[in-house]
Amino acid sequence: MNEIIDYFSTIPSSHRALILVGGIAIFWMIENVFPLFKFEYKKWNHAGINIFFTLTTIIVNFVLAFLLLLSADFAVEKKFGILQWLPELPLWLFALIGLLLLDLIGAYLAHLVQHKIKWMWRFHLIHHTDTWIDTTSANRHHPGESIIRFAFTVFAVLISGSPMWLVFLYQSMSVVFSQFNHANISLPEKLDTFISYFIVSPNMHKVHHHYRLPYTNSNYGNIFSIWDRLFRTFTILKKDKIIYGVDTHMKPSENNKLPNLIQIPFQKHRSPKN
Repeated sequence: MNEIIDYFSTIPSSHRALILVGGIAIFWMIENVFPLFKFEYKKWNHAGINIFFTLTTIIVNFVLAFLLLLSADFAVEKKFGILQWLPELPLWLFALIGLLLLDLIGAYLAHLVQHKIKWMWRFHLIHHTDTWIDTTSANRHHPGESIIRFAFTVFAVLISGSPMWLVFLYQSMSVVFSQFNHANISLPEKLDTFISYFIVSPNMHKVHHHYRLPYTNSNYGNIFSIWDRLFRTFTILKKDKIIYGVDTHMKPSENNKLPNLIQIPFQKHRSPKN
């Protein structure tokens, strides 16, 4: 455990980039061999749009990274946050509780709120407009949403009292798990169901990308699936019934053109059908 702490305390940016690129490459190859859906689309063109948004997310996180560092340092130095108020724990338990808290506040809560608050949904909507969900879709976030997510991450760090090494560990895990549950891969149904009791599985998350309510407003989890089950936002839909996208933006000119995707948050709001 000490080795993990030492590594993530000083993880180089190049290693974090390798985790991101390596994850996409691995799941890209797997979904080519064992696809859940056999899409008829230009995969490289589709990836190009999503990689653009991945790069904007990296830029936002890089520019604002100092706020994350200040938050983590403040929590540790001032003994602020849940982890800092707990009695001394074994390192593995300390890390597990921290990961759960970061996932609950910085991911599940952030995701839920973006679906409930109209102006936040305008930015998050870009993620849902993707009609060909694959591993590159994981980081399809408008720059505005990247800022919103970053704010929730800072909030999560402060409330949880997480040290920076734990934040880096969570973010590294989040990248890989998000690429995994967005990947267009077909797992045996029983295996996928079993996995979904512990972490967000591909089939579980694909339900969230169904184009119609109430499924769009379900299965908000990022890494751990416990939150959807605990807060009753867990939903099941057979994979052959899933249609990707969002019913307000089903035209290719709206959901597959980069200039329009960037402008969507500033266009007139469209109410989804229920």
